[in-house]
Amino acid sequence: MSGAARAAGTGSRVARPGLALVGVLLVAANLRASITTVGPVLAEVQHDLRLSSVAASVLVSLPLLAFAAISPLAPPLARRIGIEPALTGALGLLVVGIVLRSVPGAAWLWLGTALLGAAIAVLNVVLPALVKRDFPGRIGQITGAYSSVQAVFAATAAGVAVPIAGPGETGWRLSFGVWAGLALIAFAVFLPQLGRGAVRMPEAEVARAGGPGSTSASPSTSTSVPGEPRVGRNPWGSALGWQVTVFMGLQSVTFYVLVTWLPSIERAGGVSPAAAGVHQFLFNALGIAGSLSAAALIPRTGGQRTIAMVAPAVYAVAVLGLLVVPGLGALWACFAGVAGGAMIVLALSLFGLRTAHHAQAAALSGMAQSLGYLLAAAGPVAIGAIHDASGAWSPALVILAVIGVVLIGVGFLVSRHRVLG
Repeated sequence: MSGAARAAGTGSRVARPGLALVGVLLVAANLRASITTVGPVLAEVQHDLRLSSVAASVLVSLPLLAFAAISPLAPPLARRIGIEPALTGALGLLVVGIVLRSVPGAAWLWLGTALLGAAIAVLNVVLPALVKRDFPGRIGQITGAYSSVQAVFAATAAGVAVPIAGPGETGWRLSFGVWAGLALIAFAVFLPQLGRGAVRMPEAEVARAGGPGSTSASPSTSTSVPGEPRVGRNPWGSALGWQVTVFMGLQSVTFYVLVTWLPSIERAGGVSPAAAGVHQFLFNALGIAGSLSAAALIPRTGGQRTIAMVAPAVYAVAVLGLLVVPGLGALWACFAGVAGGAMIVLALSLFGLRTAHHAQAAALSGMAQSLGYLLAAAGPVAIGAIHDASGAWSPALVILAVIGVVLIGVGFLVSRHRVLG
């Protein structure tokens, strides 16, 4: 091989991980932005389309229900057509869904919301498989990075929704539709990769895949050839698969319950509406700090065990604090935010850390996210029903604290260095 050819080969090997990381972060930026932009302008949507409160609640929950329904279908899709084609197709569908949701007419709103929910479900499931394949030795760090990007864009979309919508009654359509541009950029990045053949991970990267908290991948399992490698043991029949699924589901419940009800809980405890809004911001902002901290800890010896057991304990302290000393709501919101950010990064990292290769990671991701988001959709409804039945938030907060304690036990199980096999 000539020197020029060797240089070109080296350049492609260096460039590809960088391009893959850009793709991962662009996908992450699209995972929640089109969802979090709804809440701030939901009243305008209701008024314009004459939606009842029940219909509005279903509209907000529809993406989560789509996650639960579509997630099991994503792994076989990725195995059949390849990881990049699956991501590219999902990004294209996301563009279509966002645009349709912004078209006048209630039917388009519902159809567009369902389509974008289905698209994000595929992205949610397949993205950890891409991380497992292309960054097997840095699963925790890459997962923490993309979780943080996801959180930043989710918060940004919520924050700019009202200013973009403006004073008009139909300005919410622009607030919804503008995020099609971000999805289109990610689609354009992945589109050129559709015509390429399978690309093997360099052997040097495979050799570095071992180490604390990671699993090695063989060169034969690092391609994107449809149908290869074989999934191996089905996570649905594995105790470890169910442990990861329970951890994913319960931590999702703890997060989405506070996203939905934290301001109401605090206002019932005597906190002003303005202060409750600030505390909600702190909850989301400190989640980014928790994500970055978890990303740094996961590769270290004992890091996974620390996150898996300390973060749920901190969450339990936070919700009990809301019950006992509601006046320190800002502190409890920060505690809960850090704990939630750390738990979601660990949960997503487990899809790669507890599997032997990227096809198996996709299968575990599909299982855990399907059931996890089903719980996430039901959790806030169940907690709200408990509040309505009891007339107080105390029983709900005690239940959340118990969930935190259960998560400590489940966290101990999932933090053992094992793989499905």
